[in-house]
Amino acid sequence: MAAARRKMITKEIASQAILDAFKKLNPAVMIKNPVMFIVEVGTVITLLLSIQPDLFGAESAGRGFNLAVFFVLLFTVLFGNFAEALAEGRGKAQADTLRKTKSETMAKLVQRDGSFKQVPSTQLKKGDIVRVEAGELIPTDGEIIEGLASIDESAITGESAPVIKEAGGDFSSVTGGTRVASDYIIVKVMTDPGESFLDRMISLVEGAKRQKTPNELALTTLLAVLTIIFLIVIITMVPMADYLNVNLDIATLIALLVCLIPTTIGALLSAIGIAGMDRVTQYNVLAMSGKAVEAAGDIDTLILDKTGTITYGNRMAAEFIPVKGVTAKEMTFAALQASVKDETPEGRSIVELAGKLGESWSENEYGSAEVVEFTAETRMSGLDMAGGVQIRKGAVDAIKKFVSANGGSIPSDLEEASNRIARAGGTPLAAAVGNRIYGVIYLKDTVKPGLKERFAEMRSMGIKTIMCTGDNPLTAATIALEAGVDDFIAEAKPEDKIAAIKKEQQEGKLVAMTGDGTNDAPALAQADVGLAMNSGTMAAKEAANMIDLDSDPTKLLSVVSIGKQLLITRGALTTFSIANDIAKYFAIIPAMFILAMPQLQSLNIMHLASPKSAILSALIFNAVIIPLLIPIAMRGVKYRAMTADALLTRNVLIYGLGGVIVPFIGIKIIDLVLHGLQLV
Repeated sequence: MAAARRKMITKEIASQAILDAFKKLNPAVMIKNPVMFIVEVGTVITLLLSIQPDLFGAESAGRGFNLAVFFVLLFTVLFGNFAEALAEGRGKAQADTLRKTKSETMAKLVQRDGSFKQVPSTQLKKGDIVRVEAGELIPTDGEIIEGLASIDESAITGESAPVIKEAGGDFSSVTGGTRVASDYIIVKVMTDPGESFLDRMISLVEGAKRQKTPNELALTTLLAVLTIIFLIVIITMVPMADYLNVNLDIATLIALLVCLIPTTIGALLSAIGIAGMDRVTQYNVLAMSGKAVEAAGDIDTLILDKTGTITYGNRMAAEFIPVKGVTAKEMTFAALQASVKDETPEGRSIVELAGKLGESWSENEYGSAEVVEFTAETRMSGLDMAGGVQIRKGAVDAIKKFVSANGGSIPSDLEEASNRIARAGGTPLAAAVGNRIYGVIYLKDTVKPGLKERFAEMRSMGIKTIMCTGDNPLTAATIALEAGVDDFIAEAKPEDKIAAIKKEQQEGKLVAMTGDGTNDAPALAQADVGLAMNSGTMAAKEAANMIDLDSDPTKLLSVVSIGKQLLITRGALTTFSIANDIAKYFAIIPAMFILAMPQLQSLNIMHLASPKSAILSALIFNAVIIPLLIPIAMRGVKYRAMTADALLTRNVLIYGLGGVIVPFIGIKIIDLVLHGLQLV
């Protein structure tokens, strides 16, 4: 499925887009795009003039010229419709794939007496409780309230590797249409029929509920205003032409209007917006609206979690550092004892490292030991042995308090060892047996490769990066330096993230952040762009305006790039479209008045064969340039990290200057062809 998403255009999509281009000729559809609606009205008028040249009682250029203008205008409208239909077709193809996943599933609804009742998934409502066993499809979105299971999410994410979901914590939400691969879960339904994650995803990717973004609406309004202005200009040209004894037929006036209004960007504007949404889904990110994608392109500040985003998040034991008076072997054994019953990744890595250093343990030795779980209050874990010996490992200050409370002393070199680990970007854990501290365990979390370069790109665009972490300030500073972020917040609590977001927003900046837990939901809702992990809680996904199906927190960097590309593409093609009008002006205006005013010959810099040839050449170029630009609208202008000033300069030079030069060349070539074939 992931591979299918990335395939740009198939034969089926193109064929359907051609049919849809004709269907979109419906005036009720066309009126939503004022620029192309004007072109369609002109097409109808020239068709009528082709049938009856003197229909409106004005002088006509002849049936042949009117018919030629009609066909060129018709193809101009069809090409614009085709661009939009092609972009929509890619989304509809993705939606069809998802619909195959969404099937009528039977669910085991838990009754009040604890029994089960088989009901269709469409009858489930918010608050219902269902049981899903191995091999069964999860009927709808919900939260696991009991059990632990391996979930196959390949139907949604395209990834074959199952993920572990369990009740409680940040990995408890499940999506309808995914399959339980092992064990069983009890799920509380969190959505009503038709409102599931899959339902929303289908409607969004097919564009059925696509709303124009604020920038897109503003640009549409600008194009409509420009169209009205040029319409007034064309109307006022009629009395001016009469004064100069120049007869302007209706077809010529329509051709002039179509060439001068911004038809290129008018035809491609919707396609650019739809394609921008589609590029996000290609990255397995579901955007709740085009506004979210566009906002990502305007982001000023990125707030990122350290664990899992900037670093891999799996802290592994790298070294055992004994304090004075303790041998390396004693320290290794103490760390091993404190971790033999610890099933966390950190605990298992300590046991593994101890094994590599030659230490071993037997289950029989610790069978009667009482396991002390880690808690946020104690910040340590370990064992209470049968003989009354207490073995602990945990945060250095917590172990200090524990040893002091038991009458022990604090080694003089403990602080130095823990600070050295913190400065290196690691996490120090002290290990103690009874009232004696044996040393420090060095847990190392690695910064993901390539992030420093990505953050440098963000900086070059004027985007500030802030790292949030629960680590102490010393460790946070080291990781921040290694990763290359601009600022960091150490010992961060959920409310600190909200405060940081509000502070940036009060300065007029747009803020983006990632999160996956229920405690991240307020911050995700507060941020202008909130990217929630699909593996996270339902609360986080409801609060965010984007969901990463792959649950990769670094995806936010790619989302910002896609948003930038959307804005760059729209700006570039708008610049090209308006620049086009300048060349078409020099092609048509002199040709129209040159016989009455020979002085305009100096403006006829292209030396076109005749007035009719000039008009048709400009009109044909105006139509042909639309399909030629469709690949750029669909793929997007290549994104490069640079400042806004540099980007503006680049757009003006490439798309502004190019938009002036290309029409001169294209119109002249078309004129030579028309004249050579003696068509005009």
